[in-house]
Amino acid sequence: MDLIKTLFGSRHPSDSAPLSEWTWTGQSGKKYLYHIFPLEAAFRPMSGIYIYVQQTPDGGWVPLYISQTRDLHQRLEGHVTLRDAQTAGATHIHAHYCESGQAARYTEEQDLIHQWQPPCNDVYSD
Repeated sequence: MDLIKTLFGSRHPSDSAPLSEWTWTGQSGKKYLYHIFPLEAAFRPMSGIYIYVQQTPDGGWVPLYISQTRDLHQRLEGHVTLRDAQTAGATHIHAHYCESGQAARYTEEQDLIHQWQPPCNDVYSD
């Protein structure tokens, strides 16, 4: 839990405590572990990947938007806004810190986009 506190800041201590974890599988078959947060969670200014998701009645998740950023704290800068995600039905955000660099974040982002084709992502690379 100390690692999570180090990686993710908060407005209030309970805001950024992950609710649990979820593993997303990319088109390549690679698995990626994400932490589940409420939409209002505040993050430290560190690079990572995030997914706006909608929780299904059976407890599953539908990805609505997948993106990588060099600063999770300002993740919305130039991307789908929180309001856009909520309009699309987002109920939570899945996120994880990634210190491997922009190329690794981009590769993971594209792997997941190709697999899940979330409706709020405008372009799907081939």
